[in-house]
Amino acid sequence: MKKIKLQGLALVAGSMLSINALSAEAEYTLKLHHMLPPMSMAHSQFLVPWAEKVETESNGRIKIDIYPAMQLGGKPPQLFDQTRKGIVDLSWTVAGYTPGRFPKMTSFELPFIPGSAKATSMALQDYSETEMQDEMKDVHVIALHTHTPGSFHSRDKAIKKLEDLEGMKVRAPNKVMSEAFKSVGANTVFLPVTEMPSALSKGVIDVAVLPFEVVLPMKIYELVKHHTEFKGAGLYTNTFVFSMNNKVYDSMPADLQKVIDNNSGVALAGHIGDLFDNYEVFARKYAVDQGNSFDYIEGAEHARWEKAMAPITSQWVEDMNDDDYDGQRLLDKTKALIKKYEAL
Repeated sequence: MKKIKLQGLALVAGSMLSINALSAEAEYTLKLHHMLPPMSMAHSQFLVPWAEKVETESNGRIKIDIYPAMQLGGKPPQLFDQTRKGIVDLSWTVAGYTPGRFPKMTSFELPFIPGSAKATSMALQDYSETEMQDEMKDVHVIALHTHTPGSFHSRDKAIKKLEDLEGMKVRAPNKVMSEAFKSVGANTVFLPVTEMPSALSKGVIDVAVLPFEVVLPMKIYELVKHHTEFKGAGLYTNTFVFSMNNKVYDSMPADLQKVIDNNSGVALAGHIGDLFDNYEVFARKYAVDQGNSFDYIEGAEHARWEKAMAPITSQWVEDMNDDDYDGQRLLDKTKALIKKYEAL
């Protein structure tokens, strides 16, 4: 009995020490800034749990305050620079919002390149660790990832074949896809996701190009009547940068850097991608319940789209070669890594 009591006291003491550690004043209070609203999957299922995990594993020595929906000011394209300059400590943003900044990353944004978000995200993080040190040197990378391949969400006209896109005002998610849509006769408008609802309601665009993961929190499904999905190779994806200010990371002692490192890299990229894949299925149901129509690009029609947009990929390879990169090698590596992680 005496031994049991002593063990019980030890457990209580241990619990008190743990509670005290977690409630102690943080040594580092970090600001994490991003563009999406609090009800978005990225905020509630990815960024908040990630921050809580880091706080727990640091025993409360790191505290992370999250500011969604650009609450600290600026516009989504400025988020990367806010981290780079130390205006915020961490940020999560779309790489394509700053065209030309991450040229080697754009191999993942080419038409009909992406697989699942999980595999493509792991491939991108793996690729970045050997190919993108120069592009990412100004920040400490937590993880790079992608969303699930996007679809068309059209206000009034169903998109069933390649010719249906001609003359339509289409939201371009990134520079590469802007060129791809132009090549098949669309009029492209580049807009961040946060401007989609207004642009659709005012007729600035006819078609939002997005994954359903964004369609849900932005209530795009209430502003459109038609959805077109691609069966087989995904039409496109966007790349994301989750990063930390270099000076803040470097200022931390080794044990706290290890906490950050343990919550970074390929495993985290795969986890984020998995969240996006799973949420896509959930979010799509809202558009179904709305009674909207669904069309699918597959088989021979899918092959027509791939052929029509193939010159965009060829031009990308040439442009990369002109900039002294081996474009074909980078493209081949991108495809091989996605295939590798799809097979896991």
